[in-house]
Amino acid sequence: MSGSFELIDYLIFGLYAVTILSIGLWVSRDKKGKQKNAEDYFLASKSLPWWAVGASLIAANISAEQFIGMSGSGFALGLAIASYEWMAAITLLVVGKYFLPIFIEKGLYTIPEFIEKRFSTNLKTILAVFWIALFVFVNLTTVLFLGGKALDTIVGVGDGSIILNSIIGLSLFALAYSLWGGLASVAWTDVIQVVILIFGGLLMTYFALTNVTDSGGVIDGLKHVFEKAPERFSMILSKGEIITPNGRDAWFDLPGIAVLIGGMWVANLYYWGFNQYIIQRTLAAKSLAEGQKGIAFAAFLKLIIPVIVVLPGIIAYVMNLDDTGMLTAASVDPGFVYSDGSFANDNAAPWLIKNFIPAGVKGLILAALAAAIVSSLASMLNSTSTIFTMDIYKSHFNKNASDAKMVSVGRITVVVALIIAILIAPQLEGLGQVFIFIQEYTGVVSPGILAVFLMGLFYKKATNNAAIWGAILSIPIAMYFKVAPKGWSNASIFIDLPFMHQMGYTCIATIAVIAIISYLEGNNNDPKGINLTKKLFSTDSTFNIAAFGVLLITAFLYAMFW
Repeated sequence: MSGSFELIDYLIFGLYAVTILSIGLWVSRDKKGKQKNAEDYFLASKSLPWWAVGASLIAANISAEQFIGMSGSGFALGLAIASYEWMAAITLLVVGKYFLPIFIEKGLYTIPEFIEKRFSTNLKTILAVFWIALFVFVNLTTVLFLGGKALDTIVGVGDGSIILNSIIGLSLFALAYSLWGGLASVAWTDVIQVVILIFGGLLMTYFALTNVTDSGGVIDGLKHVFEKAPERFSMILSKGEIITPNGRDAWFDLPGIAVLIGGMWVANLYYWGFNQYIIQRTLAAKSLAEGQKGIAFAAFLKLIIPVIVVLPGIIAYVMNLDDTGMLTAASVDPGFVYSDGSFANDNAAPWLIKNFIPAGVKGLILAALAAAIVSSLASMLNSTSTIFTMDIYKSHFNKNASDAKMVSVGRITVVVALIIAILIAPQLEGLGQVFIFIQEYTGVVSPGILAVFLMGLFYKKATNNAAIWGAILSIPIAMYFKVAPKGWSNASIFIDLPFMHQMGYTCIATIAVIAIISYLEGNNNDPKGINLTKKLFSTDSTFNIAAFGVLLITAFLYAMFW
């Protein structure tokens, strides 16, 4: 085993840090005689080409939540967790063809801005506050915590002693180049970050496979992993097929066919279609066609992401099996067991990096991990400041704010959001599978918001009151499915469902609420309804060919690992 970091690893990591900072600061410089305006800071002057859009989408998406959290879920559940990646590829195509044309036509800076143009300022403000809270208290904090924990395991001794220092270091790194330059700095550095991320991730998988068997061959290693744990290469799970190391039925995390036709669509459409820090890259494209090509490029990249964020977790699982093929507290490395005896699944990737990656390469892979963390941090910070500045500050506090003032407010928002996240992040120890935790609790609110957007986009009769009531009632509807039967002695009126089913049913119920209230209010086309035409959704041959390729590859993957 390779052990701790050596000088060459620190030098390589330092070279990465200097390169990213240099590019970020160079891009963020003010052009001679021109001060940044709001479009420059928040939308990168609407100048991004398709390859920058696609790379930035993936860099913003793949963070510690995936690099660490999804590897942990691979350790616990197997390849089935890759549905979040492969189904996302198809979701991206839907977003590019049916959502993005409307967003571009409306000239949006933010997703809440669409709600104002389609419904009302009040509903926009409600959702803007929600998204700011979600970014700061959930997304930023979990990325920081998982990043700090990973560095503590890889660089430190895994006892938590450097988690806080790592969190602060990652925060300052992201702040150094994103604060001044805005989305332009974030997006252009993402092009470099995603190359490092994918290359470093593939190297981690390669060296992990070479250490599985005595022969040291990649193919032999892959065969060995499949032979030792064939059930962990099933994409469509059945009840009781896989019981996770902590005793949970994996079916409740990934309930069979629902990953194809059920609640997975709610999670993915919400994330890729209406998540500010994701969609903001496409709004900054040179044109609609460039944005759509960038989305197709990102969809192709999503198909290979499980190789670097899921397969390592499965490899770590196989490495820790005992001679009888069982995973026990006695067979696993001590780093995988908490003091209460439960398994620390999210230690899979850091454990592999620390123990099986040779000197020099280890520094490069740490750079890949840092790239995943820092690019997402920068993206979330920029989007938080965009929503606060455009949808809260300008709308309610200073409607005539100058561009210079909005850029200044955006920068202050970045700093405040980051300080709050730094204070909260160390408190997240002991969450188990953090990726599943985030999906499950985001799933309480995402179905209602998705329903509001879908009805706003495609149902002209949807009214403002119906949308507000739909958003409000979606929470108790979701909680109806979520609270039972735990903690209820007489819970016959409640239903115990996997959270993916909860999301699907909640979204459908919310759509029904909006439709019913809209009907009761007159059942007439709303004046703010979107005028949908065939021309609006037409796409060029490049996008169509790429989309067909993505669909074909995705179908093949599911057929192979069914």
